[in-house]
Amino acid sequence: MPDGTEIEGPADLRRALLSRPEQFVQALTGKLMMYALGREIAPHDMPQVRAIVRDAAKNDYRFSSIVAGIVSSDAFRMQALEE
Repeated sequence: MPDGTEIEGPADLRRALLSRPEQFVQALTGKLMMYALGREIAPHDMPQVRAIVRDAAKNDYRFSSIVAGIVSSDAFRMQALEE
């Protein structure tokens, strides 16, 4: 792991990811948002990503909360107007 934690199997990986759920969910949200937008995430997108993660935390980081946050984000809704 980036912090030097040794991973020896799936159980260790699971524990490492669960020890910092916000970091994992932020990375996942950024990747999903990149896919949804069809472009790289820019620095100006990060406040929206962090807001989605904060809102998802209220629902125990449920995947459906992340997807709903992405779909209702300004970046996603405004991309249709740009095309």
